[in-house]
Amino acid sequence: MKRFKKVLVIGGGGYVGAVLVPKLLNEGYIVKVYDLFIYGQEVFNGVKNNPNLTLIKGDVRDIPLLTGEMEGFEAIIHLACISNDPSYELNPNVAKSINYDCFESCVKGAKEKGVKRFIYASSSSVYGIKEAESVTEDLPLEPLTDYSKYKALCEQIVLREASDEFVCLVLRPATVCGFSPRQRLDLTVNILTNHAVNKGKITVFGGSQKRPNIHIEDMTDLYVKTLEYDDKKINRKIYNAGYENYSLLQIADLVKEVVGENLEILIEPTHDLRSYHVSSEKIQKELRFKPKHTIKEAIGDLKKAFDGSLMSDPMNNPLYYNIKRMKEINLQ
Repeated sequence: MKRFKKVLVIGGGGYVGAVLVPKLLNEGYIVKVYDLFIYGQEVFNGVKNNPNLTLIKGDVRDIPLLTGEMEGFEAIIHLACISNDPSYELNPNVAKSINYDCFESCVKGAKEKGVKRFIYASSSSVYGIKEAESVTEDLPLEPLTDYSKYKALCEQIVLREASDEFVCLVLRPATVCGFSPRQRLDLTVNILTNHAVNKGKITVFGGSQKRPNIHIEDMTDLYVKTLEYDDKKINRKIYNAGYENYSLLQIADLVKEVVGENLEILIEPTHDLRSYHVSSEKIQKELRFKPKHTIKEAIGDLKKAFDGSLMSDPMNNPLYYNIKRMKEINLQ
């Protein structure tokens, strides 16, 4: 059951948003995307003529503009951030200003504007490294980087502002993988597939480290569903959203299965033995959300995109690499 008509997607011009927004439109929502569009508005070429879509170029730090665009909107999905550690560390002060400093004003502004539902995209990296085989939502957070530390602090802000009239949900996604009109090729599964298809070999550093992943189609399906759940079912809740906790070497083997047996896999030693794994049992039990897609499918989707020349110069184009693009535009 569709519970809202109008949805604002903050940071909707990114990797996940470029897949999510067409799904929302297809479900009949009126959608506004608020984003700096540093990767271009072309990611919405497939839906740009949809009368229910509005694109607003704006900075999340411009609170008067952002809150003004919330007027009349019932639900917000907040995806905006400088994502991944290298991009964050490129300019920590700018990253903090985007990921954290303006966030409380954004949430309070939404509440004051009468927004009924606020969905916040956190990250499974907030746990840090855990020895437990099943990393559940009730374990203490031990973020290792500023990126994950500020994600954890933003969670606190969201949950603190939640009320019966302002329903707030925190999702902690695993690493997203697969094809998007705003492609990222700096994520584990996507990196390995790119190198396999376009270089004929991949290098795995270590190999035993686990990396939780979720297919982009599943992640975006989940965001759509968060607009349908009853208030009491999700208010003030936190859910991990992952699926397969595979080791790097297992992912490499899956890539080989899809790309071809001639693929060369090189294994190099590394001092970085960080291993992450999360449990998604809670979301399956309480919200009955279970992913339908696999890492292997994500690899296949990417291979099809490469084979169909849907990406231009995938090994070098800054549009596919967050840190390269950040350096290119020198965001302040």
